Amino acid sequence: MIAHQVEAVVLRTWPIHEADQIVSLFTRDFGKIKGVAKSAARSRRRFGGALEPMTHVRAHYAEKPSQELVRLDSFEILHSPLAEPVDYARATALAFFAEVLEQTLPDHDPHDVVFRLLLSVLEQTRVDHIWMPITYFALWTTRLMGWLPDLSRCLFCGTSLAGQPAYFHFFSDGLVCVEHKQMGDNSAHGATLTPDSQVLAVRIFRSPASAFAAESWPRSRAADLMIAATAASHALPVYTANPDDFAGAEGFVELVPVAGRPSDL
Repeated sequence: MIAHQVEAVVLRTWPIHEADQIVSLFTRDFGKIKGVAKSAARSRRRFGGALEPMTHVRAHYAEKPSQELVRLDSFEILHSPLAEPVDYARATALAFFAEVLEQTLPDHDPHDVVFRLLLSVLEQTRVDHIWMPITYFALWTTRLMGWLPDLSRCLFCGTSLAGQPAYFHFFSDGLVCVEHKQMGDNSAHGATLTPDSQVLAVRIFRSPASAFAAESWPRSRAADLMIAATAASHALPVYTANPDDFAGAEGFVELVPVAGRPSDL
């Protein structure tokens, strides 16, 4: 067996047998791995409190080259998400990070840049402050995975998009200018990227997450725009008591204003 001691973040766990658990780990040195933590539910000395998703740990494990699952021996907590207050929104944000990495990262493929990205957004994800790290993580992950198109020029003519709205179709490969809007904006399956959003994307790619910590990121607007994008992808209307929160989204989703406060709906 080969023994390892690595820095890692817990992504998910699955119970097996009575007290054992399968653990998915994102390690700095070896990428995503899975292993068996024997008697994890009973051993507070070896794993106590360290198996919560998004816990930053130093993992001790052993592996055999012919086995898919490693043997997890013990975890040392470097930072726990439970060390700070947790509400529903923060728990959901942490689950979002874990699910994205679990589904997108290949096994045994080191991604040090993604690891550092994860640590930076975990540091910024606090109660009443989740939308900035979520946006930062989503944009950077899309870029690092090779899925982000060129945000600066029209897909068809190469015209610079600086200072003007850009348009895209959910099934196309990039942004287009106003002259080619009909090729990138198709009713419920199209959307608009405002000049402010383009500037923000450039800032995100040039600055660490901590540089945005003091900026205002309204929860309602960010949440509603995510709802709008989801509704548009399924060609569904959005019913809202706060239509102003959807400013700029009217071109790609049907808004249906309703009376009453959000808490009444």
